[in-house]
Formats: sequence, structure tokens, C-alpha cells
Amino acid sequence: MLDQLREKLSRYQARRFDSLVPQASVLIALTDSDDPHVILTKRAASLSTHGGEIAFPGGRHDLTDPDLLFTALREAHEEVGLLPEDVEVLAPLGQVMSKHQLQVTPWVGIVPASIQLTPSPDEIESIFTVPLRFFLEDQRHHTDQIRFKGMTHFVPAYEYDGHIIWGLTAYMLIELLNIGFDADIPMKPRPEHHHEC
Repeated sequence: MLDQLREKLSRYQARRFDSLVPQASVLIALTDSDDPHVILTKRAASLSTHGGEIAFPGGRHDLTDPDLLFTALREAHEEVGLLPEDVEVLAPLGQVMSKHQLQVTPWVGIVPASIQLTPSPDEIESIFTVPLRFFLEDQRHHTDQIRFKGMTHFVPAYEYDGHIIWGLTAYMLIELLNIGFDADIPMKPRPEHHHEC
């Protein structure tokens, strides 16, 4: 399963924006096993943005970060204790724009199945994993209608073990499944994709 993902991503040309908005990166970390899981976090409720939401480890690009991959790995280390050397980085997915006007680059990586992670209490309430096969079966809880720049877009939302996985996190997951596993899960593109560069 992961060999297929490696092969697909090696040939994938990720979409990029030409914009001056602030940058951010996230790490879509998958466990190295026959039944790979994706690592997700529940953000601390006290955070000023996305408090209590389900997200990938990640955050804003700092001026001291040499590139966006460094940002994703640094944030994953800070938030969940994942060491950069424990990540087999595969490739970036296409950039997306958050509702807070952050230009987000998702990076896909593989980590040991036995990895032990520890949430940073200031940022992360909990860490959990979800089998990729759960998303591949498209057992969606509902489909969100998200208004963005005057347009309505439809993004799947999933419930797993009491957690609702929705919005940009769900969008990036579905893109990973469609590109890496030919999942063909229908989803209208987000509006910024009409302005590819």
C-alpha cells in the first residue's frame, strides 16, 4: 500500500501558488505498516485559532526556517515530539489556502509504526491515529458546504472515535487518497485552485 503511495507521489507535480500571503506547512504522517494509520492531533481548546479542532501537526513558517519542509518537521517535533530523522519524507501535496489566509503546504511522510509521540500541552490536547482504510471506504459523517469568497464548496467530514475530521484537514486527506491510491472520492476543488500558477 505504501509502495503504491511512494510510486504515485514520485510522479506527482504539486500545485503551487504565486502569492505573498503568510506561509504554513503541515505533516501528513503515515505509520509504516501493512495497515497504515494517519497521525492526527486535537488542538488545545485555549488556542486563538482552530482551538479544539482536529489537525495535522504543523504551523506557520518562521523567517528562520530555511524552507517549508523544515517548517513542517519543526512543528511536528514541537507539537508531538516527532524527530525529523524518524520521518521518511515522500513529497508535498498541492498548496491550499486556509480560511485565515495562510498558504498551507502539506508534506507526506512515513514514520515507524512503533513511534511514541507526546503532545505539547500548550498546543495539543491529544494525539490519535486513524486507519487510512477508514477514509478509503469514504464512511463520511456528512458533507460540509463551505462558503469561501462567495462560492459554495463541498468537503467530506468524517467521525472517528468521537473526533470530527473536517475542513482543510479532510480536504488534504482526500487529496492524498485520490492522488496516492486512486480513491476517486468526489470533491469539488477549493476556489483557490482556479488560480493555479
